[in-house]
Amino acid sequence: MNYGTIKKRDIANGPGVRVSLFVSGCTHHCPGCFNADTWDFDYGTPFTAETEQEILELMSPDFICGLSLLGGEPMEPQNQAVLLPFLQRLKQIYPQKTVWCYSGYTLEELQGESRARCEHTDEMLSLIDVLVDGRFILARKDIRLRFRGSANQRLIDLNKTRQTGEITLWDD
Repeated sequence: MNYGTIKKRDIANGPGVRVSLFVSGCTHHCPGCFNADTWDFDYGTPFTAETEQEILELMSPDFICGLSLLGGEPMEPQNQAVLLPFLQRLKQIYPQKTVWCYSGYTLEELQGESRARCEHTDEMLSLIDVLVDGRFILARKDIRLRFRGSANQRLIDLNKTRQTGEITLWDD
């Protein structure tokens, strides 16, 4: 897996100060995408053990609330294969910090029949606290929305969703 960038102190992609990893590779190709460079799976820099360690060190200060995964598309199967062991390690070291994941796939697509669903999906979803789901739709773009780009996208509190069995939206 490659990644486009790591934002060391990000306040735009989830609550508080976060570390954000922008992975490469996306098959959605949403018109108006703010990060179209990352559609190419070969874009950017290889995600290595050194990259993983750098992110874990960036996560160590108490003021860092968590990690946000963006792209590209973190839920592309080849990206899940790399991200899953990284998230397992991150959650072991920082169980109190949240993981947000931005995906063009809806939760229903990730849980049902879709090209994104693979042997890693269920466990990866179990390590994500908030899923911002749905493709970016230019006609529904709204810059007033918090932590998302278009009105169709949902901020799903996966912890509460797992508890209740019903999709529960995140509300700080």
